[in-house]
Amino acid sequence: MSIPQQKVALVTGASQGIGAALVDAYRKLGYAVVAVSRGITPSGDPGVLTVQGDVADPATAERAISTAVERFGRVDTLVNNAGIFVAKPFTDYTLDDYSAVTRVNLDGFFHVTRLAIARMLAQGGGGHVVTITTSLVDNADSRVPSVLASLTKGGLQSATKSLAIEYATRGIRVNAVSPGSIKTPMHPEETHAALAALQPVGRMGEPGDVADAVVYLETAPFVTGEILHVDGGMSAGH
Repeated sequence: MSIPQQKVALVTGASQGIGAALVDAYRKLGYAVVAVSRGITPSGDPGVLTVQGDVADPATAERAISTAVERFGRVDTLVNNAGIFVAKPFTDYTLDDYSAVTRVNLDGFFHVTRLAIARMLAQGGGGHVVTITTSLVDNADSRVPSVLASLTKGGLQSATKSLAIEYATRGIRVNAVSPGSIKTPMHPEETHAALAALQPVGRMGEPGDVADAVVYLETAPFVTGEILHVDGGMSAGH
């Protein structure tokens, strides 16, 4: 049986903000998209298949991959966009905070990435994994105490490099985009001025800025193991 030729991207956390921008960006590239999120609703676009579920649950990853293969025949790209960000002083974190952040940021990454890479290897032709992290990993800021973000997203950045090297000879590229503060529903409007001030350029980024960076990585076959900062200069200094 021949494998369909249209490429397929799987995007987690796809219902709003950066995730919704990523779905649009991959459709413009001509990809079919499997969009995964807890609160996502069906799409009127026949090229977009929505899968409701919590990425921290292994069953969601299994359903997303199997549905992608049943509907579109393949998986070429995975964008790990789903994530939780909780900024608190370290000693104020609760066990529930720790569980919530590690489940989505780490368990979610592990379950879906493992299955996606296995599928890419099985179908041949390589593939691409992109993970959305945070610039705070490289540039801790006393104004934004966020150890759980650094603990989880920092691990994902290291995992990105490790996977890039592990699969470099098998055609699977693995990269990350490291954003600063982006205007998404995660950030209430009353926080925007304070968040804008964290970026050296003096403004927040837009979801499209992150999507553009992912598209660049998608179309850059000689780039793997890269952590691409889209953060208004945060990672360079203050």
